[in-house]
Amino acid sequence: MSDDNKDLGDELNDMIGDAKDSAKKAGEKISQKTNEFKEDAKEFANEAKEKASEFAGEAKEVLNDGKNVAIIAHITIIGWIIALVMNGSNKTELGSYYIRQVLGIMLLAIVLSVIPVINFFAWILPFAMWIMSLVGSLSGEKKPVFLLGEQFQDWFKGL
Repeated sequence: MSDDNKDLGDELNDMIGDAKDSAKKAGEKISQKTNEFKEDAKEFANEAKEKASEFAGEAKEVLNDGKNVAIIAHITIIGWIIALVMNGSNKTELGSYYIRQVLGIMLLAIVLSVIPVINFFAWILPFAMWIMSLVGSLSGEKKPVFLLGEQFQDWFKGL
């Protein structure tokens, strides 16, 4: 029996040695994979920084574009005031154009609403002008509204 015990002991020592070698190899593989993941993570982080920087540049370009101011100017009187303030800090030709245009349309609507006989039908003209102006601002082109568009630009050129 002692030979059997000795053989079992030797087998056990061999198994323990094999397990140690396997554990050592597994640890090395894990270390290698960890380093690979670490490099991949650094590369991904650098790419993310580059993309964020590009996005920030594009966002600044969009915010500096007068098209946003032109569109905001069409959203009620409060939108017009916001557009006026936005355009005051960073004047753009397109933004100023539509601020003047919308101011003229709003004043025309107020004047026509005072006339008692035609005030119900008179709202159609400023509304049609507003729609045409909004479509122009959405396209980013300076399109004057019919009838008084050029006059609005002359009358309110101080804005």
